[in-house]
Amino acid sequence: MRPAQQLMMKGIDERMASPAEHTSLLKGKVSGLVIRLAIPSVIGLSINALQQFVNAIFVGRLGAQAIAAVSITLPLIVLLTAVGQGVGVGAASFVSRNLGAGNSLEANRGASLALALAAPIGVALTGALLFGLRDVLALLGASPTIMPAALDYASTLLFGYTLMLLNMVNGFIVRAEGNTRFSMWTMITAFVLNAALDPILIFSLHLGIRGAALATFSAQLAAASLYLLYFVKQWGIVRVRPSYITWRGERVQQLAAIGAPATITGILSAVAFVLLNRAAAQFGDNSVAAVGIAARLLTIGALPITGLCIGSQAVLGFSWGAQDFARVQRAAKFMLSIAVAFSASFSAVVVIFARPIVRLFSDSEDMTEIAVSTCIMFHLFFGLFGVQYVAITMLQSFGKARLSAVVSFARQGYLFVPAVLLLPDIWGFKGLLISQATAELLAGLLAVFVIVRQFGDLKEMLVSPGAAG
Repeated sequence: MRPAQQLMMKGIDERMASPAEHTSLLKGKVSGLVIRLAIPSVIGLSINALQQFVNAIFVGRLGAQAIAAVSITLPLIVLLTAVGQGVGVGAASFVSRNLGAGNSLEANRGASLALALAAPIGVALTGALLFGLRDVLALLGASPTIMPAALDYASTLLFGYTLMLLNMVNGFIVRAEGNTRFSMWTMITAFVLNAALDPILIFSLHLGIRGAALATFSAQLAAASLYLLYFVKQWGIVRVRPSYITWRGERVQQLAAIGAPATITGILSAVAFVLLNRAAAQFGDNSVAAVGIAARLLTIGALPITGLCIGSQAVLGFSWGAQDFARVQRAAKFMLSIAVAFSASFSAVVVIFARPIVRLFSDSEDMTEIAVSTCIMFHLFFGLFGVQYVAITMLQSFGKARLSAVVSFARQGYLFVPAVLLLPDIWGFKGLLISQATAELLAGLLAVFVIVRQFGDLKEMLVSPGAAG
């Protein structure tokens, strides 16, 4: 029976590796395919942004200290999210390129390995952070008046971190195989549950800021259940099984090479928030809250572009794996046009309507004045963000880890950190605002240079396909 079983399993794996199951990503009009894949991803991640927005509105009714407490914990959340981004981006690139090359079995192994890595990482980070949470929040800039609320919020949120990490990796895998619609409905379900529970837990049950964190935890639990059902019922192309988990060095290295820049970028985002909060803290709690509002708006604006690129990444990865460089070029140009149009429009809306937007978060006149100028400066050059993220997505899809790192680390790393450390000491709070705007501008110009070079390389590959290696 054993040889027969092996033969049968071989036949199943060969059937699963057949490229016929995913040729839909390699055929048809590129613009229509990108829209079909991107819209659910954009909606899903925009819902995620809206969830943060709704949370902020409910928490804002608890007072400026509650807003400041959530703002203080934002770097911690960004840091934890960075781990999921890294594992997920590495898995998505690996899965889409292997599916495009017709090797579903290797895609299954990569996806299974990514999830096997995510669970213990989540548990380990949760335990470590809970053990020293007060010190971590103090390092992030929590003042004695903010610390109690920040502890309540962060400690409750951390219990759901492993679920959040698994959900992120699951989402990347599902979107990488082209099923962005399921990911969208999962995020919508989580949002509806979170929005429904927020007022009940915060106000009706008098749980305050801890209630907001419990609502988020409940939403993550619901999302995890849906993803578990997806893989158990085998609704997609990729199969996740314990038998596919092998700790092969080359496979781990491929996941890490693409995923590490994404993780480090997320870590730099967390560091950037820490530096912003610590720089703002010397100007008072209102300044911390103002920076938190502006940063939250940046996140809201970034997520639709992120959704576009994540949803479209499957087209780039599949086409690159199949060495269809004309299709890669068409997809990248279409993504770039949409991303730049949105980021420029969002930048204009925030700059023009900064005051009424800030009023949604707080009625305090003092904080409003600070937050309006903060939002304007933070979004002055946000129109270039679309170029940055499309460039990063292209490089990740092509497996160009080093160049991806150079572009990824610019905006909140080697361009931003020196500026935010120096300029507030020279020009006070205005220097803090200038540091963010300057980093955004220079990172955007760098991305423009890189993306022009990538399109030039693609043009050469159309003439000499062998240049792809």
